[in-house]
Amino acid sequence: MLVCKFGGTSVGSKEALSALISILKNPEHENKVKVMVVSALSGITDGLIKAATDAKDAADASSVKNEQQQDSMQNVAKSLAAMKKRHLDLSAAFLKNEERKEAALEIEQSFAGLSRMLDGIAILREISPRVMDSIMSYGERLSAPLIARILRVSGIPAEYLDSREVIVTDRHFGAAHVVRGESYMRIKERVGMTYGKRHSPSEDHTLFVASGFTGRAEDGSTTTLGRGGSDLTAAVYGAALRADMVEIWTDVDGILTADPKLVKNAFRIDSLSYEEAMELSHFGAKVLYPPTIKPALDKNIPIVIRNSFNPESPGTKITGKAGPGEYPIRGISSLPRVTLIRLQGPGMMGVAGFSSRFFSALARRKISVILISQAASEYSICAAVDSASGDEALFALREEFGQEILGGAVDEPVAEENLAIIAVVGGRMKQVSGISGKVFHALGRNGINVVAIAQGSSELNISLVISRSDESKALNAIHEAFFLAGIRSVNLFLLGTGLIGGTLLDQLSLQQEILADTYQIKISLVGAGNSQGMIFNTQGLDPRKVKKILNKKINDASPVKSTGRLNISVANDSSRSSPLVEFDLKKFIDTMKSYNLPNTAFCDCTASDDVAASYGDIITGAIPIITPNKRANAGSYEYYRMLVGYSRERGIPYLYETTVCAGLPVISTLRDLFLSGDRVRRIEAVLSGTLSYIFNNFDGSKTFSALVREAKALGYSEPDPRDDLNAMDAARKALILARECGMNMEFNSLKIESLLPAACFKAPNVESFFKELEKCDTDFETRRAKAAADGRGLRYVAVIEAGKATLSLRSEEADSPFLSLKDSDNMVVITSDRYSKLPMVIKGPGAGAQVTAGGVFADIVRIARTLV
Repeated sequence: MLVCKFGGTSVGSKEALSALISILKNPEHENKVKVMVVSALSGITDGLIKAATDAKDAADASSVKNEQQQDSMQNVAKSLAAMKKRHLDLSAAFLKNEERKEAALEIEQSFAGLSRMLDGIAILREISPRVMDSIMSYGERLSAPLIARILRVSGIPAEYLDSREVIVTDRHFGAAHVVRGESYMRIKERVGMTYGKRHSPSEDHTLFVASGFTGRAEDGSTTTLGRGGSDLTAAVYGAALRADMVEIWTDVDGILTADPKLVKNAFRIDSLSYEEAMELSHFGAKVLYPPTIKPALDKNIPIVIRNSFNPESPGTKITGKAGPGEYPIRGISSLPRVTLIRLQGPGMMGVAGFSSRFFSALARRKISVILISQAASEYSICAAVDSASGDEALFALREEFGQEILGGAVDEPVAEENLAIIAVVGGRMKQVSGISGKVFHALGRNGINVVAIAQGSSELNISLVISRSDESKALNAIHEAFFLAGIRSVNLFLLGTGLIGGTLLDQLSLQQEILADTYQIKISLVGAGNSQGMIFNTQGLDPRKVKKILNKKINDASPVKSTGRLNISVANDSSRSSPLVEFDLKKFIDTMKSYNLPNTAFCDCTASDDVAASYGDIITGAIPIITPNKRANAGSYEYYRMLVGYSRERGIPYLYETTVCAGLPVISTLRDLFLSGDRVRRIEAVLSGTLSYIFNNFDGSKTFSALVREAKALGYSEPDPRDDLNAMDAARKALILARECGMNMEFNSLKIESLLPAACFKAPNVESFFKELEKCDTDFETRRAKAAADGRGLRYVAVIEAGKATLSLRSEEADSPFLSLKDSDNMVVITSDRYSKLPMVIKGPGAGAQVTAGGVFADIVRIARTLV
């Protein structure tokens, strides 16, 4: 025998009721359901509450302005008319002739009674909790008899049962407690008149359609069981009748691993224990009303959560002993509106009774404590309460501990507001080590601070208090850590779509799906910007179209569409996107932070000093940085140390491999040598791809100025070659290498040999520069010829040694490794304690969009692999 409950969405429309009828007639349920508890039609309870509030507001307005009172009462009338129409329309969709007339009469009578009550509120100018319960009960008192009629005409023998006749409660209006013994007896008597007394179960197939949510106190007052109380109604009927199962039919496939509005990748849980279900529902899982579980647990009756719009889904089964499951935890839930009340002081240490007084003071004011945390030293105790009770909780504690506060034994109680509780629940946590560590690692790598922690000795639940603004981010981070452990994701924000950034976009577009499908690495481009504009979409931008969109005129650009390929979790239940807007660095960073996505990373493919100066703001916001921009690491030593130090201390990745020699593994190699205990003694390096190309090909067949023009034409140099020939780029790279070797060095301490006379740098434009450069051809040829005569070759080399760094044009001997360089190749020669006789040589392309973008892409993938 089954007891079923159908929620508001499952009875709120013609289509929903048709699905309900099909469920009752299928072989799994036909003639097996004894009681069907129904909620009010979807939205009706909220409408009734608003109508009551509007009626009271009309009364309050009457003393101010009669016109305002009339408007409020008109709103009440319109609201009642709309609700009545919904019920009449539903009746008309299924009922005909006399049945329809009788149903319409019942509906009219109910709304007439409701209207009289609302008029009374307007006259008395108040809504007592008792009156509000009576008004709210009308939703179920309307839906249940109507649905019973509809079932009868559909061929299902059904009888309306007003639950107020059988469910006895106390007078705690709004969330009344069921008097279970008395209620069970009345239910058995009422339902038992047909079931089990006059007929055997096989003979009597009457289905009782019971109103959910409602009960009646001993004095006859109508009460309600709390929002979601229809679930509890079903459990009470099931326990009273010792049903084989209680089914809760709703509009989702069961209890999910997290709230799907906040975690898009949440999925259905097959089974839960009673204890796990209670923990999840207590901490915010909205599919099941928390008190529902106790009656079923006492009678060991399974509860199944199912979807009336997808009845083929098996749902989630809640039993005394659930299966072990595939994952170490069952699910994650959250409570978003929490205030943490803290009491502390030296007078609490070692003194018995403080905790008892603390909780008694709150209990006297009927303040429910959600979570408790106390220091082992007994110096402080804190309790999480609903935000609506925060001020009252403070008042209660000040009143209770007034003397101790005056005497200085206890500090003033403190309230921390705008908090949320995250609960990680699972019965296997006791047997699996490392759960807590994994939770805190997931939060820490995303920069989420934990305010308070609580874990029971049963190890069924780890509860964490965090900032409310981090709720969605925390849920997604923990969910990914446990349920998507094989999937690594990055939500990427990119600045710069020039040569390197544009090439990176091309590479990302080609590799994005391969990474996701083959390697379980999901990279979603959420934001992008250049000097023209910026765009954002939390569902993912298409990297193939970003550069074109950013280069449009602002007024001509249309809103950005997401790719639809990647399922990116966001901080609310709807995706956020922006049309193309004018670029503003501060707004770009603020938007990136405000999205508060898990596994966010920032990539700077500009050469901007302003962007580099913002790295501190970004990394202290717990956002990893990937950059080929040398400006930050070649700026002040203090800023360099701050960025690198914060990254190491907090575990926030700061990846800048491509700042030196593009995609060559130079910086990572130096770091590995240092971490493994080696000591670098000397570095010699050709660090400029432009200068490398020029001198590698300077064999006398072409003039120096001709080779510079050639390098420019091939894209090896900047549009203005002086930006390379001034050796500033190579100098910045040398400074970064020196700092990576542990040298406290500023840029002005480098010794840089200028290749060109001042007249070249003073030339007003590029063509004028080349005319001045041609005047230097003879000098360069003289130096080249002299070196060649000695069997040598010219190379522009950086030398880092003994706390000093120099960059100069050197005449290299025939056996110098630098003479083996081709085209724009770079080379770094490292002499260390371990590599003293035969130095380590790192050689390869040190410039070019493909290799640099590839190195940046590799660092982005490294971020994904790091955030695990």
